[in-house]
Amino acid sequence: MTDQHVDILVVGGGLGGVAAALAAARSGRQVVLTERHDWLGGQLTTQGVPPDEHPWIERFGCTAGYRQLRNGIRDHYRRWYPLTAAARAHPALNPGGGWVSGLCHEPRIAVAVIDALLAPWRSNRRLRVLLRHRPVAAAVDGDRVDGVDLLDVTTGARRTITADYVIDATELGDLLPLTGTEYVTGFESQAETGEPHAPARAQPQNMQAVSACFALDHRPGEDHTIDRPASYARWRTYQAPFWPDRQLSFHAPDPEDPSGSIRHTFVPNPDGDPHAVLADQRADPDASDLWLFRRIAARHNFAPGFYDSDITVVNWPMLDYVGGPIIEVDAAETARHHAEARALSLSLLYWLQTEAPRPDGGAGFPGLRPRGDVLGSGDMLAKELYIRESRRIRARYTIVEQDVALDQRPDGRAATYADAVGIGAYRLDLHPSTGGDPFIDLATCPYEIPLGALLPVRMRNLLPGCKNIGTTHLTNGCYRLHPTEWNIGEVVGLLAAYCIDERAEPAQVHADGTLLDRFQRRLDAHGVERRWPRMAGR
Repeated sequence: MTDQHVDILVVGGGLGGVAAALAAARSGRQVVLTERHDWLGGQLTTQGVPPDEHPWIERFGCTAGYRQLRNGIRDHYRRWYPLTAAARAHPALNPGGGWVSGLCHEPRIAVAVIDALLAPWRSNRRLRVLLRHRPVAAAVDGDRVDGVDLLDVTTGARRTITADYVIDATELGDLLPLTGTEYVTGFESQAETGEPHAPARAQPQNMQAVSACFALDHRPGEDHTIDRPASYARWRTYQAPFWPDRQLSFHAPDPEDPSGSIRHTFVPNPDGDPHAVLADQRADPDASDLWLFRRIAARHNFAPGFYDSDITVVNWPMLDYVGGPIIEVDAAETARHHAEARALSLSLLYWLQTEAPRPDGGAGFPGLRPRGDVLGSGDMLAKELYIRESRRIRARYTIVEQDVALDQRPDGRAATYADAVGIGAYRLDLHPSTGGDPFIDLATCPYEIPLGALLPVRMRNLLPGCKNIGTTHLTNGCYRLHPTEWNIGEVVGLLAAYCIDERAEPAQVHADGTLLDRFQRRLDAHGVERRWPRMAGR
């Protein structure tokens, strides 16, 4: 039985899904947005990962919609939190003062701002949001998706939503196998892509690590030591072949130098001005400081006594779980890897509390208190694993290493595309993988997003809405981060609305110069930056 027919169905409520639904609703379309968790926001919220952004983000290099999200997060703090006068006045307020981003913040603030952005369109009934729903089946007629069956994970009830356009914005590309859409997983072969860093043979089960993030504060003199995890003895002695020490240590590989390593420091609650931390991953001198890395609440940004401790998110190399992929395996294997990834994180937490070396020569920080409440979870870890790699569509155009890697671009500029629909910038950053690969970290040029990478080779009304676009295992490493995911989602939401308005299909827009030009002008009017200014080039 069909529960509802809408213009556009967006399955998956991460950043790409939110951006797609918002853009489509603002374009006058009826939209349903679904999400398997009770929070929207994906990697920014349920996965507990502050935004990974490029160094120009405060001035340019993202869509107007993403900037509205960033500004909304800062405005929320300024309106509701007891900031110091200096923090309140800072134009680039960084609530956490972490160095990974100029906007490190608590996940629930992003949830609140996302809900506020969507609220008008929910009120006028252009947008319906179905939380705690996941896709379980799809109806397909030839090259078109007619509808998607959704399971309410709370009640067990099922409903079907039919739509003119369906956007897969799930974290793992869940709709691709359900709809029979052609896709790829893992590492493509060098023969297929020509990429210098690709292997000789395809490795479809070789995927990036997942991580179960957690948040901590520190209360000296108190003991918040958790129960010893059952698998602690195993993780305590584990050392990967490419790791310089045991995984549960502060000694880890240097992602940018395969032959080198970094001895990280860990000092809870350092003094100092949070805005003196250089939030630039290219040049930060404190890059080895784990407490500051993803700090999301810096107590010195707030009125004295409001926070008795900073809060930091643990998303470190030591959390990278590579025991096996969580897709393209049976349900039991998926569940086992989920459990093992979480066990690794709990083992790291226990090690920090009991055995980690302290600057004073002692061992363990028993005052480290897990803050699952900050992550909105019922336990100590984030609601969802941090997922770096998804199924990816077989696209009309596949972005390859040669398009973006600095050492492959003699003029220092990434490939330009006549069908550009957005921009982004990030290093080609791949974490250790289930195939036994160490970090792959390559300098890239600020890049463009081609429309062809957002179009499946065959399906006519299904579009990818996040990191399931036409990248390779390698180029996914720079196209998977927060601003780019939002850009992708916003564009496909606008594309679906445009196709309905024009009575055209995405492939026609791509092939017809007139239709493409009008669509790109619509993107421009919507605040989607499609070209980098010359000053951002290398």
